[in-house]
Amino acid sequence: MPSGRIERRFADLAREGRAGLVTYVMAGDPNPKAGFEIFARLPEAGADIVELGMPFTDPMADGPAIQVAGQRALKAGIKLREVLDMVRRFRARDDETPVVLMGYYNPIHHFGVEPFLDAARDAGVDGLIVVDLPPEEDAELCLPALAKGIRFIRLATPTTDEERLPSVLANAGGFIYYVSVTGITGAKRGAIEAIDKAVSNLKRKSGLPVAVGFGIKTPEDAAEIARVAEAAVVGSALVKVIAGALEADGRPRAGLVEEVVGFVRALAQGVRSARVPPSSAS
Repeated sequence: MPSGRIERRFADLAREGRAGLVTYVMAGDPNPKAGFEIFARLPEAGADIVELGMPFTDPMADGPAIQVAGQRALKAGIKLREVLDMVRRFRARDDETPVVLMGYYNPIHHFGVEPFLDAARDAGVDGLIVVDLPPEEDAELCLPALAKGIRFIRLATPTTDEERLPSVLANAGGFIYYVSVTGITGAKRGAIEAIDKAVSNLKRKSGLPVAVGFGIKTPEDAAEIARVAEAAVVGSALVKVIAGALEADGRPRAGLVEEVVGFVRALAQGVRSARVPPSSAS
């Protein structure tokens, strides 16, 4: 498959000798206007790759913060078409930053796999993370996505054993997302020694960059991960910043976007301050 934005970004990071910052936000949270402005300004704040959540009514793998963010987005009228429209608008101002959609298969199935993939490709989506489709279901979405040039990013966890790992890595593209703890998003991060070992194993067996997420809350956390992986992923902590800048009735306070941008800048500084090329961890 020809090199795309994700591959180019990780190649750039390798040349710079640093890890990347992957940020997750829920599309349209806390409302369409503020949600899009947050999304659009993440690269300016230092995000190297952006994951954009697709709101869903039954997000079984998400912790409370992201579940509530999805509820806010759904209440604001955000459906899959609106998510794709946000990516299209983003691409009008940024054609370099990789965008990965993350969520569940049900909305995609309801939309129609082929129409969704065509619309996603045309909007400028680079990859998909679909948490409830195991490798055994690759024919449903993964293989059609690959045929359209959209990377299918796999999740690996501490409980992914060596026997199952080859099927998890099969057809993976872009990068491997290592979930550093078992359970829901926002949980406590695992010990760095175990993460280092798992990242090295995944890199060796997949040939892909590895991004580590779940439980990264501070610039110091992000820097620690940046010493052993190609990227640190921050989601729940960022979503909590958004939630903390809302009035009791859910309206965003003045300065919400700048508060989020400031938090991402601090995370990015943490990643960049690690100053250890990710390749040295292997």
